[in-house]
Amino acid sequence: MNAIDLHVHSVHSDGTYTVNELIDYAIDKKLHAIALTDHDTISGIQPAISYAYDKPIEIVPGVELSSDYMGKDIHILGLLIDYNHPVLTHFLEEFQNNRVIRNQKMCEKLQDLNVPVFYEQLIQRFPNSVLTRGHFAKYLYEQGFSKSMKEAFEQYVGDYGKCFVPKMRIKTDEAINLIHQANGLAILAHPTLYHFNNNLLNTFIEELSLSGLDGIEGIYCTYTPSEERLIRSLAQKHNLLITGGSDFHGSNKKGLDLGTGYGSLYIPKELLSQLKDAQKKIYFDSDYASTIK
Repeated sequence: MNAIDLHVHSVHSDGTYTVNELIDYAIDKKLHAIALTDHDTISGIQPAISYAYDKPIEIVPGVELSSDYMGKDIHILGLLIDYNHPVLTHFLEEFQNNRVIRNQKMCEKLQDLNVPVFYEQLIQRFPNSVLTRGHFAKYLYEQGFSKSMKEAFEQYVGDYGKCFVPKMRIKTDEAINLIHQANGLAILAHPTLYHFNNNLLNTFIEELSLSGLDGIEGIYCTYTPSEERLIRSLAQKHNLLITGGSDFHGSNKKGLDLGTGYGSLYIPKELLSQLKDAQKKIYFDSDYASTIK
């Protein structure tokens, strides 16, 4: 039980495992801890912590926030958050209300194209989930309106699809601040997926560091060895913590497994200890905290 996974999704966003199934699977895989980081929601955290109470695994409370940086969709992980913090819960409630409106608009656009997809149908098909475009794509595929989820994205709900509606996003520095208000650590998720060249990536990470970024996802399921070396070097250069995760979504990401990614992923539990030490120093060490106010 020396491995952990600090980037995991459940049915509360766009994963296919319930939190109970996720925890049981993590125990079967002998993971020491997992971080539940559903997209823009913390609704699964308390059920997960309650279910895992008497089980040999630690649940790290987290969230993955969508944010905007120069028009690009950037994901910021909040780890070790106070998931009951009123500022965080109020923002996420507002975000979910805006997501409902967005989803309803996408349904209307589909109907305008004579594709009979209704919001109520999606709610029935994916109960207790925060509906994402992944759910739209899956439903379109299941109902025979597209030949694959990939085609559903390309034709209908992807960024360049006919029914795309932009979602509410806060600025990246605001996402970092929101996580800090909830006593959490703000982590840049999967930086290589934003397709910056090396110079732009360095500038981007430097700017986020100045905005208070605490860490970077240095171990990730898609990294090549050279990409991991690059991210680790940037973390060292900008004095950032290292985290790691599989970005597990269940069957929504074929071939990607919890804890091990595409087969060779390994995230040591020592990283979680380092995160906890950093959180304690930032938020609970009064002598240190007084120097950064």
